[in-house]
Amino acid sequence: MFDLIWGLKTTSLMDVWSIDHVLSGMSVGYIAYTFNRSLQHKYSLKVENETFFTIIDIVLVLLLAFMWETFEHYLEIGLMGSTVEYWFQGVEYWANRFIFDPLMLVVGYFYIRSHGSQINVFRVLSVLWLVVHIFIFPHSMYLHEIF
Repeated sequence: MFDLIWGLKTTSLMDVWSIDHVLSGMSVGYIAYTFNRSLQHKYSLKVENETFFTIIDIVLVLLLAFMWETFEHYLEIGLMGSTVEYWFQGVEYWANRFIFDPLMLVVGYFYIRSHGSQINVFRVLSVLWLVVHIFIFPHSMYLHEIF
């Protein structure tokens, strides 16, 4: 049962990359949040309910999430060659791709909305995560294999 919740990306709802999706959601969410608020102030939009802008923020975050997931799917099936296909270690489980990865970005968005002053720390962590996992580890599921 636990393997369905946490494990390899081909069989589980969440995997080690869910951590990076939260960090990415913080960066993308912060950009969406500040961009929409700057438009609100620039054009003196009087919106009594913050919910409107929150919905727009979430739509932008989800749009980027699904664009990435589409691109990632093509990388996983070997569109960019066998080396990239090997690095991805299989095609992601559908619920991981369409539900939990985008949800992790939204979780990151809501966290950074309340803790915007910490955005640079999380951006550094996200870049470090990507550098280590892409350039040092042999493939994307390496952490799951060693633990």
